[in-house]
Amino acid sequence: MTPLSIAVLSLSMSTDAFAAAVGRGAAHRPGFATAVRNGLVFGIIEGITPLIGWAMGLIAAGFVEQVDHWIAFGLLGAVGAKMLWESFQPVDEEARPARAGRNAILALIATAVGTSIDAAAVGVGMAFIGANIWLIAACIGFTTFVLTTIGMLIGRAVGVRFGKVAEFLGGVALILIGLSILAEHMGWLGA
Repeated sequence: MTPLSIAVLSLSMSTDAFAAAVGRGAAHRPGFATAVRNGLVFGIIEGITPLIGWAMGLIAAGFVEQVDHWIAFGLLGAVGAKMLWESFQPVDEEARPARAGRNAILALIATAVGTSIDAAAVGVGMAFIGANIWLIAACIGFTTFVLTTIGMLIGRAVGVRFGKVAEFLGGVALILIGLSILAEHMGWLGA
């Protein structure tokens, strides 16, 4: 993958976490230190899940070598379509969960895991195309950390609707990356 593709992929994988962070920021009104801590949790989890998906993909790669580009396209397309669909779901800016202490930490981790499942699917696709998963996972994790921290601070000021726009753009980007992988492996882009 090119550096531009990795950057776009990292941004795309981070947009659902960003959207969730905007919502959490709107609900909890965090300070800077809290936003950074939440960003670290999201970034670490989002960086680990592509590695898990990649490991699963390596196990299956030998069986699906002839159609790996179709699988990568399908996975990225499905995740992108899911993100597009979610970006059109209504937002409830009035919902402000009241959680404290251990429950707040569990809710944060559950949200981070929930938003990172798509990164595991992308990791599977990366195994099929032989991409440098360590670089990709690090970029996804770092980008998620930065965007989640910023998202929480933005959410404090503007609410959750802005996160939906980011999620929509991320979905479109993932579909385009999937199409580019398919086009490259099918020879549609020329030599």
